[in-house]
Amino acid sequence: MIDLRSDTVTKPTPAMRRAMMEAEVGDDVYGEDPTVNRLERRAAEVAGKEAALFVPTGTMGNAIAIKLLTEHGQEVIADSRAHILDWELGMVAWFSGCLVRAIQTENGILTWDEIRRVIRAPSPFWAPTGLIAIENTHNMHGGTVYQLAAIQEIADEAHHRGVRVHMDGARVFNAATATGVPVRDIVAPVDTVMFCLSKGLGAPAGSMLCGPAELIAKGRLYRKRLGGGMRQVGVLAAACLIALEEMPKRLGDDHANAKFLSEGLARIPGIQIAPEKTATNIVVFDVSGTGLAPAEISARLKRRSVLMNGINERQMRAVTHYDVDRAACSAALEAIAEAVE
Repeated sequence: MIDLRSDTVTKPTPAMRRAMMEAEVGDDVYGEDPTVNRLERRAAEVAGKEAALFVPTGTMGNAIAIKLLTEHGQEVIADSRAHILDWELGMVAWFSGCLVRAIQTENGILTWDEIRRVIRAPSPFWAPTGLIAIENTHNMHGGTVYQLAAIQEIADEAHHRGVRVHMDGARVFNAATATGVPVRDIVAPVDTVMFCLSKGLGAPAGSMLCGPAELIAKGRLYRKRLGGGMRQVGVLAAACLIALEEMPKRLGDDHANAKFLSEGLARIPGIQIAPEKTATNIVVFDVSGTGLAPAEISARLKRRSVLMNGINERQMRAVTHYDVDRAACSAALEAIAEAVE
């Protein structure tokens, strides 16, 4: 199978498997797992933050960050198709007691001018804004990337008003590859950042939440409350260290393969896509011109040994990653052309 459903399907590399087998471990709830401790120190260094917390999933990392940065009854400003709104089971409300003030954007990238119109100061009549959440890269908008100046402006204006900023940086290393800006510089303006080690970086599981030491210490307690107090989890952290140190170097290959897919898709009748807008490893394209529903195309592709999902009634998404090379992308394009013919 050529699996283009997501970069979450990546398998750990041989080096990761060896490291997992040989990992030095301890009880992480007691803070005694040396491999986890090493991972958290290194993640904080890479992000340029005081401290980092190892969490099982990006959803947990985002949930903890939002809880840390808000109070019950506040609003969280986010893009209307943000992961925290559409794909995290309402944790903003369930765990943090906050509402999402959604802004519809053209490409998933919030601007301060858009935020300024909906930000709310404390009042006896409405929920005040407690947090701005930005997603970099943006999943449902095809891996779009924030420019550093936009992040800086949002953070400066928000902080001036006493509002904090969190970055859902699940794929922030893809953003760094696309822009040539180091991760620590991309996330410097924000209060907290979560990034995944289990997507394009290939670890079997694990994400990092980075921020001020005082907040991260409190976040450790929230992790425990959510059932994330893992024990001899150095077996995972060992793979995550390799993901953090080695795998960002090859993300450019995924981006090049995504561009190759975009250009090939643009040549298939009935499919609409602007290849020049493919910035990272996510390709979103419109199949409405084929007269087929995304679910039907997915079924036809599966019979041709290609896995790909629809994301709504007219669009599909393909995500390139470590386990899909250029030859596999070429074969996938042939299968798509046959499926929609």
